[in-house]
Amino acid sequence: VQLQASGGGLVQAGGSLRLSCLASERTFSSYSMGWFRQVPGKEREFVAGISGRGGNTYYSDSVKGRFAISRDNAKNTVYLQMNSLKPEDTAAYYCAASWMGGSPWNAERYDYWGQGTQVTVSS
Repeated sequence: VQLQASGGGLVQAGGSLRLSCLASERTFSSYSMGWFRQVPGKEREFVAGISGRGGNTYYSDSVKGRFAISRDNAKNTVYLQMNSLKPEDTAAYYCAASWMGGSPWNAERYDYWGQGTQVTVSS
């Protein structure tokens, strides 16, 4: 499975961005998807996750109420809508796909990772 993330950029605090992650896999709906973020010198951090059919979503406390994860299985794409952005949201954002079950916030459960897309929030 190849994952291609896009949509990052520079935005002012309080602004919005929508990240997209396109998957090459035809059985995309069989995969749970997640978004993680990482800043240099720190561990990768769980942001949001979604089940294969989109019925279950999960968020870290730091983004709950501001970010929304969704997916369009017909387009093999998962999205991360980010609103009310803060400077501390600045990071490289990665999408990931998981075939097996497990905790959505556990990076080790994910089998495939996309390249990062940089999000920079200025104050």
